Amino acid sequence: MASPQTGAGSEDLSAHAYWKANIRLVTGCLIVWAFVSFGCAILFRPLLSGIPVGGTDLGFWFAQQGSILVFIVLIFFYAWRMKKLDKKYNVSED
Repeated sequence: MASPQTGAGSEDLSAHAYWKANIRLVTGCLIVWAFVSFGCAILFRPLLSGIPVGGTDLGFWFAQQGSILVFIVLIFFYAWRMKKLDKKYNVSED
């Protein structure tokens, strides 16, 4: 009989912890993305209109380019963090 520390039970706990960490990471990335694309580009645009960036105001910059650049950065951040999580929970493909 397998002890509670080894076997299928510990694999279930590890899988649960892995997916919990994954969902927490996805949620954090979505919050940042929503804040930048919806908050900075739409809701806070009047507050950001007085800050000049590249010949236009910061709110317009976020609406046109900033949210896309932040989204690309988030993709690379997610890939980097998932690689670390995969190694931590021993599910990496390396």
